[in-house]
Amino acid sequence: MKAARFSRFGGPEVLEIVDLPDPHPGPGQVRIAVRAAGVSLSDWKKRRGLMDPELPQTMGYEAAGVVDELGAGVADVAVGDRVFGLSAEGAAQAELAVLSYYAPIPPSLDFPGAAALPAAIETAARALDQLGLGSGGTLLVNGASGSVGSAAVQLAVARGARVIGIASPASHDYLHSLGAEPVAYGEGLASRVRALAPGGVDRALDVAGSGVLPELIDLAGGAEHVITVADFEGARKYGVRFSRGDDGRALYVLAEIGGLIESGRFAPPVVRTFPLAEVAEAHRVSEQGRVRGKLVLLVGS
Repeated sequence: MKAARFSRFGGPEVLEIVDLPDPHPGPGQVRIAVRAAGVSLSDWKKRRGLMDPELPQTMGYEAAGVVDELGAGVADVAVGDRVFGLSAEGAAQAELAVLSYYAPIPPSLDFPGAAALPAAIETAARALDQLGLGSGGTLLVNGASGSVGSAAVQLAVARGARVIGIASPASHDYLHSLGAEPVAYGEGLASRVRALAPGGVDRALDVAGSGVLPELIDLAGGAEHVITVADFEGARKYGVRFSRGDDGRALYVLAEIGGLIESGRFAPPVVRTFPLAEVAEAHRVSEQGRVRGKLVLLVGS
């Protein structure tokens, strides 16, 4: 099969499409013929050598496609079913991928739309769980218009929370459509939030890593009420929890998201697509930042 891989650390130019042996699923896993695979921030961090030291490495943690092989004990899907999910092996940007965690694709979604979901919704749901956000609380989301931020906004609204979203003015109409009250980045942020919530907020989630943890801590009444998924150094400096996958994943959200989508309570992110052969260009766009929605590689037919 064809797959994205790199044999040395560096910029997007180190990525190549190579022939690799076809993978096979283990117990509880499924193999899919990949139709679309998501591109995440962790992909280019991995490629730069900021995560795993081994070489060579394959790419991609999330994909959508058609089941073509079942691992032992799998009885909840059949060959030919459309599914999306997560590759524990980090090898989803390929013609075939083994998914360790998966769910049926909601009927209204195409493959690119489904491939855009797994990492974003799992990260968002995990952070909300760790914050202990429930109905009636007020959540402040820094970086609310990206794929993870918009997922957090919508999942929080679905839980019955009030959400204030920090984003650039160009994204404010979008945040309104998701059920959030938008405020702009920049000087005077705390005052703009307090104009909407004079007593501050109950919880704050930092998705953007834009250096505003002190303001979030003040607004939420303490570092224990703040979580970041983007600012590791800031988390250490200010005593804020940095949410990571090994804290315990919120994998249940893969099965739950379909109901929210089909009932109109969750709008998947806008998707920008690239052919698998243009994986390097997708990485360049991802590293430049300021991407609304999700970058997705198209694979197969």
